[in-house]
Amino acid sequence: MARSDFRFFHDLRVRYSEIDGQGVVFNAHYLTYFDVAITEYFRGMAFDYSAYAKETGLDFHLVKSLVNYAKPILFDAEIQVGCRTAKIGNSSLTFILEVFEKESETIYSSGEIIWVNTDQSSHKTVRIGDNLRELIDRFEDN
Repeated sequence: MARSDFRFFHDLRVRYSEIDGQGVVFNAHYLTYFDVAITEYFRGMAFDYSAYAKETGLDFHLVKSLVNYAKPILFDAEIQVGCRTAKIGNSSLTFILEVFEKESETIYSSGEIIWVNTDQSSHKTVRIGDNLRELIDRFEDN
């Protein structure tokens, strides 16, 4: 994908604690970058994730995480994580994410995250409500 495929980006700077013995970002931190970007994506669309969980008894479970590594990221690099909702299923959200060099088309990593909306008492999947569907559609200009 290209930067132009994303309308939301979250800026990060690589910290020393994220570097491994090879001097590059340790692979597991990419999932942290994705998670932070998704949280900020929801904040950017004015969706109060914490209130949603508390008020409805629903929350999202991660069911798939995929990370593709294209280029190593070094300490102190300024990066931007692009995030978009690629698909809204009955009970699932599919996010596409890419880690870019700041203000560049250079891609360090790409990935896919799938969440399933779940009742926290029964742990059964639950249809995503119309309010959230509409909020995402408006935010993504669908």
